[in-house]
Amino acid sequence: MLSLKVFRLGYRTGAIVCITYALIAGLCLTLPNMGGNMAQTSRNVFYHIPMWFTMYLLMGISVIQSILYLKTGNLNNDVRASAASQTGIYFGLMGLSTGIIWSRVTWRELIPSNDFAAWWSWDPKLTLVVVALSVYIAYFLLRSNIEEPGQKARISAVYNIFAAASLLPLTLLLPRLLGGLHPGGEEGNPLDNVKLAAEFRVIFYPAVLGFLCLGLWLFELNVRSRMLSNPTHES
Repeated sequence: MLSLKVFRLGYRTGAIVCITYALIAGLCLTLPNMGGNMAQTSRNVFYHIPMWFTMYLLMGISVIQSILYLKTGNLNNDVRASAASQTGIYFGLMGLSTGIIWSRVTWRELIPSNDFAAWWSWDPKLTLVVVALSVYIAYFLLRSNIEEPGQKARISAVYNIFAAASLLPLTLLLPRLLGGLHPGGEEGNPLDNVKLAAEFRVIFYPAVLGFLCLGLWLFELNVRSRMLSNPTHES
């Protein structure tokens, strides 16, 4: 119990310290231009990419909890699986939103704001991310249409396993094969300079750690909220 409390204190502290540092350093320190259209918009790398990493972490926790439910039948695992997926969707939506804004101010700054093309380019990465998030949104639609707790948990757990299996192909593998503006795409990797520049690394790595800790913290709060609303479950 003590080790769990220490772990929770650790990721709460990590979230506060690392994200505060990433916000101040990422927005205020002098950083080299990445070249091309990226310029100082490259600072978004400290927030956009960690959000995706956090989404993957939470979806991983979710599918592990679903597998544990299928093995044990403990409804607490189903609660944690649902909470992790929901929190992960939030980070996915934030990652998608920051990506849209980044694309808007970097590659489409000359297009009028009232033009749909200024905000959406049908880039393979963006499009397939929408598909992947829709798969998880369907997970909650499925849950909302099943009343019996045990049946809901079983069916949701099986669906969640297939949803998790589709996440990496949709958001990492297929975009690389189809090309586009993202890393591995035919138009080049705009993050190559970030990986090489020490000025970026000293901010980027703490930012990733901070967002991962924040994801765990919000997941914990989500679980606690669900447990309090349904006192038949244990925390």
